[in-house]
Amino acid sequence: MELDEARTLKQQLGRYVTELMAERPRPAAAAAPLGVALGLAPRREGQFDVAVRYRLGTPTARMVARRVAGEVGPGVDVRRTGRIVPMGATRPRGPVPTAQAVGETTRVRPLRPGISVAHEAVSAGTLGAFVTVAGDDTVHALSNHHVLVGPRGQVGDRVLQPGPADGGRSPADRVGELSAYVPLVPGEVAHVDAALARLDVAEVDRGHPAGPLEGWGTVEGDEVVQKVGRTTGITEGRVTAIELDQVLVGYGTELGELRFDDQIEVESTGPGPFSRGGDSGSLVYRTTDRRAIGLLFAGSESGGENGTGLTYLNPVGEVLAALRATLL
Repeated sequence: MELDEARTLKQQLGRYVTELMAERPRPAAAAAPLGVALGLAPRREGQFDVAVRYRLGTPTARMVARRVAGEVGPGVDVRRTGRIVPMGATRPRGPVPTAQAVGETTRVRPLRPGISVAHEAVSAGTLGAFVTVAGDDTVHALSNHHVLVGPRGQVGDRVLQPGPADGGRSPADRVGELSAYVPLVPGEVAHVDAALARLDVAEVDRGHPAGPLEGWGTVEGDEVVQKVGRTTGITEGRVTAIELDQVLVGYGTELGELRFDDQIEVESTGPGPFSRGGDSGSLVYRTTDRRAIGLLFAGSESGGENGTGLTYLNPVGEVLAALRATLL
């Protein structure tokens, strides 16, 4: 299908799913989100199928996905995702998560993208990029809300490099303070999981570990991409879905399960996963033109061609617009 045709079909299927669920009697306790995401799956020569993603182990979601596939026929790409969670390190647990990481978990000065960073009360994530914000020439670090803010963070809180899970301690490893973030509100549809830290270190290395980047661009689908993360280092993948709506991400007891719309899906093209816990905040970029397309924030441990999981990104244009930021 052409892009516009696939978008129209996706909208129609969204209404079909709503009608289908309305026909099924469910107790009040079962009124949780369904766990079926709809988007666009790229095919060769600019063609698209409708992407259908459903959570493994959820019978109702599996049933709905099958009904949708039967309604569309061959023009649908159905995948199981497993449970999707933020890709921050789980919690400070001494040297074990650090020892398993192949990325930068140590104290690094000058700061550079791809290294461990976090709010002083969070575990560890990744410093994705350096930016400036409107009306402020100070250099800021870009990462995720759940990395730089956590469940209870406030503007002005300390940000550490490395993150606490990697041995960072306050105030010795302070590199800046939380300066801005996009709120994550239970019950509301989210589009980005993003935050900034205003840096107070004297020097940063604006070069990228994998080579210079050339700004940012809009995702088109089927691109080969890379990222540099705190846990898995440099990995390569392929964009397997765009404009995914109703992606459900489990944030634990503080925020619960949040719905994200207009997300990007990536699967690994190597033998291992594209991302693991601690890679949250990584900037994902195309290998062809070196332009950033997304901010890594969540993933599953199952799914994808090699079975190592799927990774989810916020479109980088939406992230920058929401934070009034410009990439350096």
